[in-house]
Amino acid sequence: MIRLVRGPVVSVGKNYLLVEVGHPDAGIGLRVFTPDPTAARVRAGDYVSLHTHLQVRETELSLYGFEEQEELTIFEVLLGVSGVGPKVALAALSTLTPDALRLAVANEEPGIVARVPGVGKRTAEKIVVELKGKLAPAEGELAALAMSMDADTEVMEALTTLGYSVVEAQRALQQIPADMTSVEDRLRAALSQFGE
Repeated sequence: MIRLVRGPVVSVGKNYLLVEVGHPDAGIGLRVFTPDPTAARVRAGDYVSLHTHLQVRETELSLYGFEEQEELTIFEVLLGVSGVGPKVALAALSTLTPDALRLAVANEEPGIVARVPGVGKRTAEKIVVELKGKLAPAEGELAALAMSMDADTEVMEALTTLGYSVVEAQRALQQIPADMTSVEDRLRAALSQFGE
């Protein structure tokens, strides 16, 4: 199974990267599906290192790649939920940060999970129930995650008030370093990604 892909990005699609692997004169290009924030951030010519999951189907092989091992782990845990395929799992990581997903599961809030495109109310409830013991944050992390999510909610509201779409705001939030905790700092960092 292919678990890691490293190489220069040849081109960037809406939700995938074409990554060249092997020798530059005789290499091959792999299409690696990635979460939207990754595809939005990476440019052709960038060098990437992606943790990958190979999905084998009767008629195709699909490769899914993630910049962080944690994202890959969550993707694979989501695939374990009945009714959740790779497209929905990828959409979940495109819409919600790993921390937001963990907090939604820990607080039993399927409404947050239902924000993911392609996830209805029943599927969201199933995800929360089935992942309760598998994805919940450690006891000490819960309060810190809740504070971080409160800050992110405020930043999201501010960005959408300024006219940015929810998707643009979510992408910007996913790029902010985790150690930046104040609402003001997080908003400033998010706005800097829009060139403001």
